[in-house]
Amino acid sequence: MDSRRDRELPLRERKKRETRQRISDIATDLIGKRGFDAVTVAEIARAAGVSPMTVFNYFPRKEDLFLDRIPEAAGLFASAVRERAPGESPFAALRRLALRLLEERHPLGGVGDTFADFWRIVADSPALRARAREGVEEVEAALTDAFGEAGVADPELSAALAMAAYRTVFVASVRRLLAGDPVAEVAREHRGRLESAFDALERTAVDG
Repeated sequence: MDSRRDRELPLRERKKRETRQRISDIATDLIGKRGFDAVTVAEIARAAGVSPMTVFNYFPRKEDLFLDRIPEAAGLFASAVRERAPGESPFAALRRLALRLLEERHPLGGVGDTFADFWRIVADSPALRARAREGVEEVEAALTDAFGEAGVADPELSAALAMAAYRTVFVASVRRLLAGDPVAEVAREHRGRLESAFDALERTAVDG
C-alpha cells in the first residue's frame, strides 16, 4: 500500500489497516511454516491477539488471509486507467503500472527474491489456487468498469485481453522462479514479455 496515502487517512482508518496487515502478516508466517491446510483461523486469531470473528471481519475467507492483495490489485489496475495522464491510452497506463510494479519488486509485479516460496504454497493448495483464479476475475471486473468509464468501445473484451496478457506473463515468470531460475534473469525476460504484450494490446485497441 501507499504509505504516504496511509498517513493521510483518519486515525481510525489507519488503525484498521494496521490491524488487517498484522493479521495477514501473522497468517502468512504461520502458513509459510506449516502449510495452508495445517493452520486454522483460530490459531491465527490467537497469535494476532484478536477473536476469530475479528479475523473474518477483515477477511471473509481463510484463503483471503494469504491472498490478501486481491483488493489492492483491483484498485491499482482500475486506478491506473482512471488516473492516467492526459492523452495516455488505458493500455499505456496499465503498461506503466506493470513496469513500475516489476521495478519495485512489488508482490503484484510477478518477480522477487522471496516470491517462489509464496507461490509454492499456493500451488500446493487447491483452495488457494481456486481463490487466485477468482481474484483474477475480480480484478478483471474492476478493470471492465474502469475501461467503461474511459469510453473504451468494448470494455469487457479490453479488460479480458489485458488480464489474459498480464496473467500469461505473470504465470510464466512464477513457474521459472519455482524452477529455481535466477531472479535477475527472470525479471529481465518478464519485462521484455510485458513490453511485447502491451505492444500487441495497443495495436488492437479501439477507443470509443
